[in-house]
Amino acid sequence: MNFIYFPSLVISALLTGLSAGLFYSYSCSVNLGLDKLPDAEYLRAMQQINKAILNPAFFASFMGSVLVLILASWLSYSLQHAFQVKMLLTATGIYIVGVLGITIFGNVPLNDALANFDISTATSGEIARHRILFEQPWNNRHTVRTFCAFAAFVFTLISFYKAN
Repeated sequence: MNFIYFPSLVISALLTGLSAGLFYSYSCSVNLGLDKLPDAEYLRAMQQINKAILNPAFFASFMGSVLVLILASWLSYSLQHAFQVKMLLTATGIYIVGVLGITIFGNVPLNDALANFDISTATSGEIARHRILFEQPWNNRHTVRTFCAFAAFVFTLISFYKAN
């Protein structure tokens, strides 16, 4: 069991770091660029992005983080590494609630509503209203999950302190 402990820490850090980096870079670039688009173009772009993100590379880091954090937490507990257990359980809790939970219960319902919105048949008023209903709530939730992904990454890195 000890032979997979350190790799589980490394993979946990890698996957949570990839998720944090994705959300952070999205906030620093994609959201800023999309904000400049007219309403219909913004909604079309978000519809396409929401389809494109559902790919194996995204799911490997997004869901893989949860699985490997749980594994690393359990291994730390089994090997009686109390400090690492605390740090990894904190990282796991933050990630599950703040990243996975917000995505599933916050961003995904907004994405689904946007996917079902037919821009081609909507009036300009309906398009503007839909953007208002989508953009700010989506960005607010995204900001929270970005912060949580970063926090989970930091706690995962801290778990390396005194790791055997």
